[in-house]
This record gives sequence, C-alpha cells and structure tokens, in this order.
Amino acid sequence: MKTFLEGKFDVVVIGAGHAGCEAALCCARLGLKTAMLTLNLDSIAFMACNPSIGGTAKGHLVREIDALGGQMGINADKTALQMRMLNEGKGEAVQSLRCQCDKNAYHREMKRTLENTHNLRIIQGEAKEILTSPSCNSVSGVLTSYGGILEAKAVIVATGVYLNAETVTGEVRQKSGPSGFAPATFLTQSLINLGFNVRRFKTGTPARLDSRTIDFEKCETQEGEQGVPAFSFLNGKPAENKRVCHLTYTNSKTHEIILDNLDRSPLYNGDIKSAGPRYCPSIETKVVRFSDKERHQIFLEPEGVDTNEIYVQGMSSSMPHDIQRDMYRSIKGLEDCDIMRYAYAIEYDCIDTLDVYPTLEFKKLEGLYTAGQINGTSGYEEAAAQGLMAGINAAFKILGKPPFVLGRDEAYIGVLIDDLTTKGTEEPYRMMTSRAEYRINLRQDTADFRLTPKIEDTPLFTEERKKSFDTRVKLYEQTINELNRRADRRKAERFLAEKTIAGSVSAVTYADLIRRGGALKDICAYFDILNGVPDEILKTAEASVKYEGYLKKNSQQIEKAKKLEEKAIPADIDYDEIKGLRLEAREQLKRVRPLTLGQAGRIYGVNPADVTVLIVWLATRKN
Repeated sequence: MKTFLEGKFDVVVIGAGHAGCEAALCCARLGLKTAMLTLNLDSIAFMACNPSIGGTAKGHLVREIDALGGQMGINADKTALQMRMLNEGKGEAVQSLRCQCDKNAYHREMKRTLENTHNLRIIQGEAKEILTSPSCNSVSGVLTSYGGILEAKAVIVATGVYLNAETVTGEVRQKSGPSGFAPATFLTQSLINLGFNVRRFKTGTPARLDSRTIDFEKCETQEGEQGVPAFSFLNGKPAENKRVCHLTYTNSKTHEIILDNLDRSPLYNGDIKSAGPRYCPSIETKVVRFSDKERHQIFLEPEGVDTNEIYVQGMSSSMPHDIQRDMYRSIKGLEDCDIMRYAYAIEYDCIDTLDVYPTLEFKKLEGLYTAGQINGTSGYEEAAAQGLMAGINAAFKILGKPPFVLGRDEAYIGVLIDDLTTKGTEEPYRMMTSRAEYRINLRQDTADFRLTPKIEDTPLFTEERKKSFDTRVKLYEQTINELNRRADRRKAERFLAEKTIAGSVSAVTYADLIRRGGALKDICAYFDILNGVPDEILKTAEASVKYEGYLKKNSQQIEKAKKLEEKAIPADIDYDEIKGLRLEAREQLKRVRPLTLGQAGRIYGVNPADVTVLIVWLATRKN
C-alpha cells in the first residue's frame, strides 16, 4: 500500500467519542494544531447507551470538566430534556446532577462545536498504526488504513469500545461497534507491538421501544425538577424540562422467563468470557444475583424530541430476540410494546492502565496518551474527564509546561485517574462517591472554586469563564461575610423559639444559627438578608458553614497525606535491592512503578509496613 502525507500536526486524537471530543477541543483551544481521526463522522459524541449525562458521582465529574474549560456540561445543558438532582435526601457531598439529553441533538451540537473550533481538523478514517521516531522512544504520528500519514508530536488514543468490537445477542455474534457502527480492526495489534498489555472487557445496552406501543398510564410518572442548577458554570439559568420519564418494574413472570432461558444467555452459557461492569449489570445478572428481590426498577426514558425511541434503563441484556420480546412484554405498561432496537452485549479490547502514568502518558513511549474506555472505564463522564486531562497533558508537554495532575483531595477526576494508574481495574471502572475519601471537600457545587484557578494562565480561561468565575467568587465571599455577622439578639431569640432550636443567643451570628440546625432559606426570610443572591450560592455557603468542622478535619488529613505524596521515588529504583519488602509488595511496586510514596501506599498488595521500608531506604540512599 502506498503511503502519503495527510498532514503535519502537533496532536492527533484517535476517536471522536466523549474522550476524543474533550481531548481534541482542549488541544486546539490551547493553540495546538490538532487532528481528530474518527471511523465515522456520524458517531461523534454518540451516546451508545443511555442518552443521559451525570448521575451519582458522575455529575461531579461533569462539573469538574466544566470548571477546567471542557465542553460536556455546556453541551448537556443545551440539549437537556430533563434535569434532576439525585440524593437530595442525603448530605450535599453526595448530591449529584443528572440530565436526560436529546441523543441526536447532543451529537449535532458537539459536531458543530468541533467543526467550528480553530486549529482543529476532523478526518474520517481508521487508525492502523501508531508511528514512532527512528529511535523508537517517542511517537511520531499515525498511519491510517488508507495509507495516510498524520505526523504528530503527541497522539491520544480514545477509541472507546471500538477495538475489535463484537456484539453478542443470544446465539448471534457479529463484528460490530455499538449501534451498528463499524469496529476498528487494526489498531490493537499496533498497541500490542508497542508494549501495551491488552485485555478484553464487555458492556451492554437495553432495547429501545416504540413509545406509541407503551401504556404510560400504567407506569409511574417521573417529572424533572424545577430550579436545579445547570451543569455549566457559564450557564446562569436552569435547563428547561421538556419531557417526562416513567417508572415500572419487573415481576415474577419476567424473572421466570429469564431463569428458564439462562442456557440461551451468552453470559451464562460461556459464550461471553470477558469482564463486565459490576455496577451496571444485565437484567439476567440482577435476577440471578439478587434472587431474593421480587422486582427491579425499570426507567422508561425518551431518547429525543424527534424520535419515538424509549430507552429502557435497568434492563440491558444479551438474551436472544425472542426471549427479549417475551421478557419486555411481561412488564406492566409494556404488554404490547414493539422493540425498535434489540438489546445487545459488546466485547472490546482495552488496555491495562498500570501501563500509563497519572498524566495518562504511556510509560514505554513518550508522547502517546490514552483516554476513555480504552483505559477500562465505563461511562461518558469518566471518558470525557480522561480526554480533557490527556489533552491538557499532551499540550503542556509540547508547550514545555509541567505535567498537570490532580490529587485525590482536589477532584473526583484525581480520584478516577489515581485509581486507574495506581490500582488498575479488572472490570469496567465506574466512578462512585464512595471512592473519594475527601468527598466532603469535593462537592459538585464547589468544582469551579477548586479547579478553575488552575487554568487561569491558559486559553481555556476565556473572558466568558473569567466573568462567570469572578462573579461567583465575589457573591460567595459576600454571602459568607454576611453569615458571619451578628444577628439581632431579640430576633434571634424569637427565631430559635419558633424553630424549637435550643442554645444561648449571646453574640450569635447567622452562621451559628445554621450550625444549630436552622435552614439558611428560613434565616434569610426571617432576618431579611441576602436578597437577590442566587440559590446555588446560598446552598454552597450553607454547606460550607454546616460542614466547617469536617472540612477543617479533612484539611488536616490532606496535609498529612501530602507529606507522603510529595516524597518522590526515583524512576530508576531497583526494588529487588530493598531488603524488608515483602515479595507481593516488591512485585506490585515493580509493576506499577509509583512516582511518590503516597501513590505506592495505594497500590494493592503494598501495606503501611512496606511504605515504612521504602521511607527508611530512601533516607539511607540520600545519606
């Protein structure tokens, strides 16, 4: 095959899913000549599974992406069908935004954004090989299956679930990407040749039903919430709720159909051997694993304003079509439903993320980065977060700037990438609030306060973002100052009495009233303060006051942890020379090659005693 020069670029991004879009936009916005290579322009930002953005912990990621100048939150707000705040009955640290989006509109909006971004060229084609420099120690570009060479100083691989993808439904296995898109058949071998450890993961999606054949009156209606904030800090108005969702349940008949046909399920007859997502199991797995449950929730969610397709959340499956038809029709409200797209499982190649640094750069080849589901994660939000971070780090390396790594105490993004590059994953990784040990510091409403200052000296900090950020910071500081003022004693006495709150009113501040259990909304109305301050600022200030003691305690823990995090481990360290390390610890340390003592302590198989041995050895080495 004759090769030809397709173009010279600073960065080439392979893939146009949620990771690829953020990576390409980031690099282009930072002033680098960028190419995005995608199998099909129609798959840009395609929502292969649920057309929703956010959810528990994932909403935190979206707001952090936005705070760092990313696009996902902006796009979600523009294409929202319904917004909800999850976990409102729990503490502010675990409350998360979730948006049901218009699937086709989301794709079109992201494609339009990419096409009109300066420095960015979009190319339809398949990546065949990662090219390296003559010395083979750095990346030099990408070869397409058509012979085109895209020269580059950095390459970001964000191939999603397309590598050697196969869909599985019952007895039928097809070489296919999600939703009938073509798979990528060449690149895996190139990655193996470069030294990546490649494994096989699996995920799946439920059927899509024709809304005209669903009896929604038999289902519970789920309205969107009014007044919840938008995802993007640039958007001052809450997104409009345009559609309702519905809730129904499986039943004993549904479960009977599934259990009677497990021998035809690829998950149980041995056809599918790859690891699937533990926290988003198929309906077959739910029925088998939770045999004591009489029913499982099923959400009926619209895919857009211009389609009749309804996404059946909670009922992903790889059962044959005839079994799918029977089990869907056994559910209340779906007795006469027509399936427009049948459910399927999909298997694909991905890498072991212990092969990459916390910058997401491949340890064995300079300038090669990976992001998204190729890193073994699940979910659009996890992918977008990695794409943004890979884009920033690739761009910073080319521009001669230091690496950009977020700590576990700074962002959910930091937790995500640290987990992947320190612990690895043996199944599709999903972000959850329980993974973040400092989650009270990482509330979604403070994402811009925590992260936007980190991009202030880059083009990602646009004039629009600067104006929004400065306004929010000023309003928040003014609110906190007001809450720290003393309340009128007599009014405070009456307030406490009316709200049946105990305690002295001597020199009491509005913040004291909050700490004693008073709601800020009630305080504002009773004392006629903070009029005109946006609700989200009030809620942020209220949470800051309420959890002040916990935040201080966390800060002390963070400072203690940073002492270990700042102690670097030499790259050339020979762990076999260190006496006192247990064999398991030695093997794990050699495998991961941690950059700091803090990272070493989070590796599976490395205990505190092993870290102590490392500390002593490093101190001796210096002497």
